[in-house]
Amino acid sequence: MLVEALALSALLFTIGVVGVLTRRNAIIIFMCVELMLNAVNLSFVALSKLYGAAGQVFVVFTMAVAAAEAAVGLAIIIAIFRHQRTVNLQNINLLKG
Repeated sequence: MLVEALALSALLFTIGVVGVLTRRNAIIIFMCVELMLNAVNLSFVALSKLYGAAGQVFVVFTMAVAAAEAAVGLAIIIAIFRHQRTVNLQNINLLKG
């Protein structure tokens, strides 16, 4: 059971990394980062069965970080969309005046 959970976690993390590296849409990249965080949570829970409850404590902290990141990230994406009228990262250049 542990090997299958870790393999699924590695697969989900790989899908997230590929999505972050290949996509141009900010919302899809944001969802891929969340997928990577959930993959880490799955591996923490799987390893907590072997090493004790410390992994489950890390999952709670990771979920708190993911919630804060979701709130701040979506606020930034909405602000960029209101200003630029797009969420395509290829068309966004905020450093130019």
